[in-house]
Amino acid sequence: MDFEVREPLIAYGKNLLTEEEYLQFEKESRQKHEFFKGEIFAMAGASDNHNEIFSNFFTELGIQLKGKPCKPYGSDLRIHIPQNTLYTYPDISILCKNFDFLNKRNDETFSAKEPVVLIEILSPSTSNYDRGAKFKLYRDIPTLKEYIMVDSESITVECFRINKSNHWELEEYKTSDQILAIPTLAVNLSLSQIYEGTKL
Repeated sequence: MDFEVREPLIAYGKNLLTEEEYLQFEKESRQKHEFFKGEIFAMAGASDNHNEIFSNFFTELGIQLKGKPCKPYGSDLRIHIPQNTLYTYPDISILCKNFDFLNKRNDETFSAKEPVVLIEILSPSTSNYDRGAKFKLYRDIPTLKEYIMVDSESITVECFRINKSNHWELEEYKTSDQILAIPTLAVNLSLSQIYEGTKL
């Protein structure tokens, strides 16, 4: 079940941690946490619909991106945004060309910094954060071209794309017969593929 994620936790008896303390705390923790300006936040658990959507989306991305210079990664890949201090674990991150970090993945302090597409699967406890404050923080990533939010409670996909004027534009998809285009990756997925198995 999902649970609320935006209550800051106290670690090491401190309200605020340095980034180094956070990374050490995360290395020792069995649960994943976000970090923002010294505070840490427990990440939400996942519903059955969330897991179905993730599996469908991630599998199809893997098929369509095979042999191409971009790869999808799941929520075990931590993303760091130095511009605003955020450390987080998006549901799906797509990185392109520079895979130097692959040799560093055994380093538990490593975080990727250059995703081109980020995908979050929304739940009742996270949707406001993912649509609002988190998207604002994501917009500080210089390489980010598309941000996709997939609702786990209804057939709704919101895709923000950065246009030629460097402004974010929204396109919404709300029926299972629509095709979600991800131009940055030259990938297309039907909403019926994304929501297969969810009974929505």
